Amino acid sequence: MTRSRDILLTALAPAIWGSTYLVTTELLPAGYPLTLAVLRALPAGLLLLAVTRCLPPRAWLGRTFALGALNFAVFWTLLFVAAYRLPGGVAATLGSLQALMVIGMARGWLGTRVRPGAVAAAATGVVGVALLLLGPGATLDPIGIAAGLGGAASMAAGTVLSRKWQPPVAPLSFTAWQLTAGGLILLPPALLLEPPLPALTSTNLAGLLWLGLIGAAVTYWLWFRGLARLEPGAVSLLGMMSPVTAVALGWLWLGQALTAMQIAGALIVLGSVWVGQVANRPRPVDGTPPNPDAARHIAT
Repeated sequence: MTRSRDILLTALAPAIWGSTYLVTTELLPAGYPLTLAVLRALPAGLLLLAVTRCLPPRAWLGRTFALGALNFAVFWTLLFVAAYRLPGGVAATLGSLQALMVIGMARGWLGTRVRPGAVAAAATGVVGVALLLLGPGATLDPIGIAAGLGGAASMAAGTVLSRKWQPPVAPLSFTAWQLTAGGLILLPPALLLEPPLPALTSTNLAGLLWLGLIGAAVTYWLWFRGLARLEPGAVSLLGMMSPVTAVALGWLWLGQALTAMQIAGALIVLGSVWVGQVANRPRPVDGTPPNPDAARHIAT
């Protein structure tokens, strides 16, 4: 039951991230991607730092800023570039390749065994996302594709290294460190490259509050908590819940129609996520612990 509870709690994070598109397009001013990313990450990180009262020690500053860059600054920046230059379905499909990237990176950096069932589940999930989101008029822009693949690689690396570099603090503190670092990295380019925000309305503030408090502070705490307890491959597959939620919200909130192909894609994604959790489940061999790399990467 403990693993099942951890899976369900971790899955809440990408399910909530699926609301980002709706909140951004309906509640926030357009044309300020870096500034809005700063306002999503930095206040949430500072709030969690105030709650936890736990600053990263000097020895952890390098790793903290590396993770803040991979999980937030680089990932969010490339995500916005891909979103601007590609249809949403193409960008999301490229992002879903993250699950396959995590499997390869976890093999190289954590020594995690590659399970054929996990690879098949991740690949099938990519197909499901494509069916869910790709339209017949999808166009391919080289810069957009590079940004989409780079964003997926950045998040995949951040996912695996967040598992490898586990500090001796609670997940909430680890989340606070990374959000703050990511926000600080994003702050200079936001100030230099984008005009000042217009006066924010109550609707804008509500959107920022949702994205910062719920969509960043709470969800990334759940995500990093899950990474400390579950296999990276299992966690990355849960990320495919995000496009399913986004499509469901578009149908429920915006009245967007769902085709039979989209419904089939959603079912394939959900099935792949379930199969992936089974395939990634640790299996003790000859009395060895089910997760023998845990002690090693906590110490490294």
